[in-house]
Amino acid sequence: MKKLRKIILAIFSLLTLFGIFLLGLFIFTADASADLTVKANHDHIKIDFFYHGSTVSVKGEADPGTDLVIKIASPDGHDILKQKGKVGGLLWMNTGTLEFGKTPNLYSINSTKRIEDILSAEEAEKYVIGYPALSRHIEITPSSSEDERSKWFNEFVKYKEASNLYASSNGLITTSEKGDRQAYYILTAWPYQAPPGDYLVTVYAVKDKKVIEKAEASVNVEQIGIIKALAGMAKNNAASYGILSIIAALAAGFGVSLVFRKGGGAH
Repeated sequence: MKKLRKIILAIFSLLTLFGIFLLGLFIFTADASADLTVKANHDHIKIDFFYHGSTVSVKGEADPGTDLVIKIASPDGHDILKQKGKVGGLLWMNTGTLEFGKTPNLYSINSTKRIEDILSAEEAEKYVIGYPALSRHIEITPSSSEDERSKWFNEFVKYKEASNLYASSNGLITTSEKGDRQAYYILTAWPYQAPPGDYLVTVYAVKDKKVIEKAEASVNVEQIGIIKALAGMAKNNAASYGILSIIAALAAGFGVSLVFRKGGGAH
């Protein structure tokens, strides 16, 4: 009987210790996941008739002494661009087609310091942070050599930057002390060229050239009102949309002619 009691007590003690271990592990994990926070204000952008872009602010808290990288990106997609070249040494014409795979339609990187100064190339590539890492992530066909691939990637980035869909900067994130924490904030312009869809805001805490934590928030862009109705019509009822477009063009032309008539006509 005494032997059985000792066995029961031993089992109870082991279970108690195991429970304490699990509780400690849970508390540690909860604390670790709460270290880095992120919130994207204006996370639901509505595209109406008067929409011409917006702004999104990203803020949160991190451990003191950590550098930060804020990436705003869409899911990977696919782009097809026309390749231009001189034909006969005289005329610039389309000479082929370039396909870009695994391309985010929107890609914005902001960091407290230059990416190459705070993050190793391996870590940057792992999390697709910065243009060099993005160049290795994107698939380009056809490309016969690394030099050609680099050339077309640079041209692709220029095209996206001209459309305000790609951007990379450093030093724009403001940080301040908040008790024993580090608060951060950035206000970014949201381009009107970004299509409707879901976008991901990812904040990376960086230390000793490595990502030690990350936190995420989402931004949704949605068409509403007449813009949504017209987009739905163009997609689902092309004939009706075409007729409506012709009527709108005729009405606009008629309105312009009335303006010129009232003004005495052209001279």
